[in-house]
Amino acid sequence: MAEREQGITIDVAYRYFKTGKRSFIVADTPGHEEYTRNMAVGASFAELAVILVDATHGVLIQTKRHARICALMGIRSFVFAVNKMDLVHYSEQRFAKIEKDIRILMAEFDAVRVQIIPVSATEGDNITARSKRMQWYKGACLLAYLETADVIKDKGSEGFLMAVQRVCRPNHAFRGFQGQPASGGIAVGDTVRVYPSKETAAVAEILVGDKRVSSCEAGQPVTLCLDREIDVSRGCVLERESTVKTGAMLAVSVLWMDDKSLAPGRNFLMKLGTQTVPATILNIKYKVDINTGAEVFAEMIYKNEIAFCEIALGSKIVYDTFENSRELGSLILIDRITNMTSACGIVEHALLRENNLTWQDTDVTRALRETQLGQKAFTVWMTGLSGAGKSALANELEKRLFSMGRHTMLLDGDNVRLGLNKDLGFEEKDRIENIRRIAEVARLMNDAGLIVLTAFISPFCLDRRMAREIIGTEFTEVYVSTPLAECERRDVKGLYKAARAGKIAQFTGVSSVYEVPEHPEVVIDTTGRSVEECVDEIMTELKKSGLLPS
Repeated sequence: MAEREQGITIDVAYRYFKTGKRSFIVADTPGHEEYTRNMAVGASFAELAVILVDATHGVLIQTKRHARICALMGIRSFVFAVNKMDLVHYSEQRFAKIEKDIRILMAEFDAVRVQIIPVSATEGDNITARSKRMQWYKGACLLAYLETADVIKDKGSEGFLMAVQRVCRPNHAFRGFQGQPASGGIAVGDTVRVYPSKETAAVAEILVGDKRVSSCEAGQPVTLCLDREIDVSRGCVLERESTVKTGAMLAVSVLWMDDKSLAPGRNFLMKLGTQTVPATILNIKYKVDINTGAEVFAEMIYKNEIAFCEIALGSKIVYDTFENSRELGSLILIDRITNMTSACGIVEHALLRENNLTWQDTDVTRALRETQLGQKAFTVWMTGLSGAGKSALANELEKRLFSMGRHTMLLDGDNVRLGLNKDLGFEEKDRIENIRRIAEVARLMNDAGLIVLTAFISPFCLDRRMAREIIGTEFTEVYVSTPLAECERRDVKGLYKAARAGKIAQFTGVSSVYEVPEHPEVVIDTTGRSVEECVDEIMTELKKSGLLPS
């Protein structure tokens, strides 16, 4: 109903038809900017793109966006259908001008084939038959071209490659690995390598459905059985003579599709093939100017922009470049709070500096340090509005633990910004980096056997979740839930007054949002309560969780 009322396409509509020469699946996608996400979905499955250009308007911003998105998704064959030629009186000069603009646009893309056809959809000109009203056009009509088009594809890997989607174990006697080969073929008796473990085994049996076959090819849903028991699970990759790699730091091009902006330091879940791992944006190298295709410096990326980024993953994954493998070279970034797909993208290459880094294990471990100090190392993360009482509580808690003979370190927001993080401002990317650094410091101090107490506003759920993941399981989140009105009444540092006067931009609670913690271990409202009484609650929780002796 919405589509009919607005006269537009909102979701991707699939149409199937066949001619005497070829079968087609057409993904009819929306062209409007607000539906770029839907357009990218349709393009991700396509081998050829037909991009409509209004003859009365020519090449627009959205035409350029469509072309760049299609190229990002790996499409190398393009047809530009210059529609509504009847409204420009079938002018050859008008078509020539648009054709020139299209050629200039597509010149920046490597190895693409472009066909430009003047058409009138309402009049049927050059759709299924050559138009008598455009005798000056000597090329094929749209349908005839689509029937004979030789679709350009990336060369890709010629070796066998299959991401494991499911381990089939109906009984103790059968164990098969199910998936759809992305490239190459395999036969019974061939040796395959399992990534990331790199163990090898021979193919003992191949099933297509419930039928045993001697071999299979790319695109067939199959079940492979190996000749020996090795560790294989969903997310693993079976390969033979392919170009796959393993790594945890990648350079990627992404189409940002979220209403929220993208800033360095933000973390997501990244899905690549059948693998899902935590991912953090290390930095944004540049964004692509939609008009010119130029690489433009950018600190933030906004909805529908294309950017080149560097990302770090929570663990090593099996991947390949998009040029070699669409399946293991394409990815999506998922918002960890909403589970919304925030971006889609492709792997460009590995970050070489990863190969120069190796984690150094030491003989003196965290457990040995804890034993020497006679305590369990953990982190208490206090979050809340400015003036809520975080620093006072952290200070009193440290005194309480010190009197018990515990070895502690208190990291206060202002103190850290005056030293370690003095180079950071208060924009979103700086706040994200501020919390990341603190979490890394807290983890190192925990590894030294110390109890760490922090007092930071840390307003964003994603940042606090990132801190919890960096620090580990021994993490207690204390939400100091003192209401804004009470915090503003106290206004110990005069910050609320300055923020209300417009002297401080991006001040949490006034001009910047504070996201309430989802599942904190402790919630404390300090309104009308003593510091000692509040700390008693925290101590009770620490004893209850086993971090302190009862």
